[in-house]
Amino acid sequence: MITNGFTKVCALSELKNHEGKRFLVNDVDVALFKINEDIFALNNICPHQHTTLIYNGSIEDGCVICPAHGWKFQLKNGKMPDGRNGLISYPVKLIDNFIYIKAEDKNTNW
Repeated sequence: MITNGFTKVCALSELKNHEGKRFLVNDVDVALFKINEDIFALNNICPHQHTTLIYNGSIEDGCVICPAHGWKFQLKNGKMPDGRNGLISYPVKLIDNFIYIKAEDKNTNW
């Protein structure tokens, strides 16, 4: 189901707190995170060596840490802690306990 460009991804109950989950949304590999009451959606492909493991990263100080090589990305915007570009962040909506994401394939210049 698509609503104003948002695609229904999963029920809120499918997410575990402080753990990521991987989804394919409109051909975009997305890492989805639930941190307490907040939901974050980031591109799942690390710019370092293009691994698709962001969803499996550990959460620390508002960041997800790529399990492949330790690069950190802020959950709220995908940027690296020093402000450099990192991962694409996608808008998220919670409607009737279902999570919707607006993810579009973008050309990323790493």
